[in-house]
Amino acid sequence: MSVLSVPRVKKRDYPTTDGKPMAETDLHRELMIAIIKTLQHWFGSQPMVYVSGNLLLYYVMGNKRKHVAPDVFVVKGVPKKLRECYLLWEEGKSPNAVIELTSSSTMKEDTDKKFRLYRDVLKVREYFLFDPKGDYLTPRLQGYALKKADYVPISMKDGRLPSKVLGLHLEQAGSELRLFDPTTGKWLLTPEERICEQQHEIERLRNEIRDLHRR
Repeated sequence: MSVLSVPRVKKRDYPTTDGKPMAETDLHRELMIAIIKTLQHWFGSQPMVYVSGNLLLYYVMGNKRKHVAPDVFVVKGVPKKLRECYLLWEEGKSPNAVIELTSSSTMKEDTDKKFRLYRDVLKVREYFLFDPKGDYLTPRLQGYALKKADYVPISMKDGRLPSKVLGLHLEQAGSELRLFDPTTGKWLLTPEERICEQQHEIERLRNEIRDLHRR
């Protein structure tokens, strides 16, 4: 089909849902949200880094069937803003990194269809798969880097998978996937952990103020 014969489809005509559930299980959903929010906080000061997940990404203009919804993805070089869907031809950038939280029911798609799509069509630089329930992947955390049009397995470093794109290491912690900052030598805080830390800090300040009043 020539460029001129591609049917015109308006932006609002691209569906924002594919009718599938947000995640396989509660565990997958909670983990996906935690990773997205943690990465959004990590890249919070960089206006040209977009972090999202479970969002329909259309990669062929005019074809509403050509889409994928990565669990977590990071795009460098596009503005940080809310989107209803991601239109590749408008954004001009494919995801730099994708994380799929996989399971036995999504095994075929994650290791075959999406693997080839991310490698051959979208040219995603880094592709990570994590099996929270240990259904089928061995090891449960795996990563691939794009080298000369092929995916090459990323080697573990101290039990973690280093990501050049994210500037972080990915680490399995039981059924959780944690993000490790090699500079500080610590895991990034999850949203819940940041709230707890803030509450502890508020309580510490209150105690200091109370002690001052008692003097």
